[in-house]
Amino acid sequence: MGQEKQSSTASLDPLILRIAKHRDRAAFITLFEQVSTRLKGYAMRCGADAADADEIVQESMLSVWRKADTFNPKSASATTWLYTIVRNKRIDFARKDRYDLIQSEDLWPEPTTEILETEVESDLNGKIVRTLIESLPEEQRQIVFKVYFEGKSHSEIAQDLDLPLGTIKSRLRLAMKKLDTLAKDNVTWLIIILLIY
Repeated sequence: MGQEKQSSTASLDPLILRIAKHRDRAAFITLFEQVSTRLKGYAMRCGADAADADEIVQESMLSVWRKADTFNPKSASATTWLYTIVRNKRIDFARKDRYDLIQSEDLWPEPTTEILETEVESDLNGKIVRTLIESLPEEQRQIVFKVYFEGKSHSEIAQDLDLPLGTIKSRLRLAMKKLDTLAKDNVTWLIIILLIY
C-alpha cells in the first residue's frame, strides 16, 4: 500500500514537468483528475467549507498551470509543492478583501526563477522566518500565528482570544511593522548566525 502511494506520487512529477516544458493540456487534465479530490480534502482540513475548497483547488490548479516551470523534483515532492500552493491560496482566500494585511507570498514567496531553492536554502529561510516571529512579543506572535498558520480571520481571533477586534488589528499591525524592520535590519546578521548552527 505504501509503495503504491509512493509510486502514485512519483507519477505526478512527469505530469508537472510536461506542463512546464510543453504546456501539455492532456498532462494537466490527468494531473487534475489525480489530485483534485485530495487537494480539496486538504483545503477542507485547513478550514475551508466544500464550496470554498472547490474554488481554492481551481485557483491552485491555475497557479500550477502558470508556474509549473518553478517545480523542481529535487527540492520537493510534487505533493508537497501542490499542498504548499493550496495552503497559500487557503490563507489568501480566508483574508480576501482585507487589503491591509500582507499576502502569503510575502512570508512564503513562490519562486520566480526557473529553479526552486535548494533544500538547504529553504530550510535556512524557514529558520529565518521562525527566528523573526519568535522575536515578537507573545501577544503579537500569537496573533501572527493564528492569521498566517491557522488562516483565521481577525474576527475569529478576537473571539478565540476574547479580545476586542481593534486590539487584534492593532497588535497585528505592530507585529508586521516589527517583522519588516527586523527583516530589513537583521537579515544578513541572521543568515550568518544561522549558518553557524
